[in-house]
Amino acid sequence: MYHAVTRDPRPTTHALSVSPRAFTDQMRLLADRGFTPVTTARLAAAWRGGSPLPLHPVLITFDDGYEGVHRHALPVLAEHGFPATLFVSTGWLLGPYETGGAPDTMLDWRQVRELAESGMEIGGHSHTHPQLDQLTDEQLWFEVLCCREIIGEQLGRAPVSFAYPYGYSSRRVRRTVHQAGFAQSLAVGNALARPAQGPYALERVTVRRSTGLREFERLVDGREVAWNFARDHVLTKGYALLRRSRRLVRMVKQDLLPSAASVP
Repeated sequence: MYHAVTRDPRPTTHALSVSPRAFTDQMRLLADRGFTPVTTARLAAAWRGGSPLPLHPVLITFDDGYEGVHRHALPVLAEHGFPATLFVSTGWLLGPYETGGAPDTMLDWRQVRELAESGMEIGGHSHTHPQLDQLTDEQLWFEVLCCREIIGEQLGRAPVSFAYPYGYSSRRVRRTVHQAGFAQSLAVGNALARPAQGPYALERVTVRRSTGLREFERLVDGREVAWNFARDHVLTKGYALLRRSRRLVRMVKQDLLPSAASVP
């Protein structure tokens, strides 16, 4: 799981960015080691009984929609003939639907179309990148459906894959993503994706600016994944409990507040 690919990231994206040089070295390592990248849709289709996966499959994904995916990542992917999946937050992209609040320089829709034409799968990542599990049902439907409809309008075909912003989901969120028409979705989890996780909770491993090439090799081999992200797992589980508690508190407060009609 990648985010920004840039030489000079803003402070808001620095930790989750990679340099163009690091990305180039990482893709070369995949090629030299005989890995075969597939898209999210291809992975899910294979696990649903479609054509079998190639030997040493790997998923290369980008979240949010940063401009460096087009400027820096695309030429490297094209050099190796690697497919990938880009999950875009439609309200963050430059263009008619822009909502502001993007943490760094984003793609515009012309660039997204060029990425799609190059063979990159374009998936959904919500409209404004909220924590989906904290939203009301109405807000959740808007974020998921609006994102899917905009991508479909811009590319001429609706996306089939989704990635949860921040990796946060719940049974309600996963059900909504399914009902909105997405066939599969990705979390974070910092673990290898496996069929037992189900098509709406597939996990990924985070590649950070601090990820050296030797560590990257161990991660794609599946070695020391649990060890490298042990602290992340603990924090993620703890924060998930905290967020669920916050949402329950908000729901209780809303039920206890008097309606507008009853206020004198």
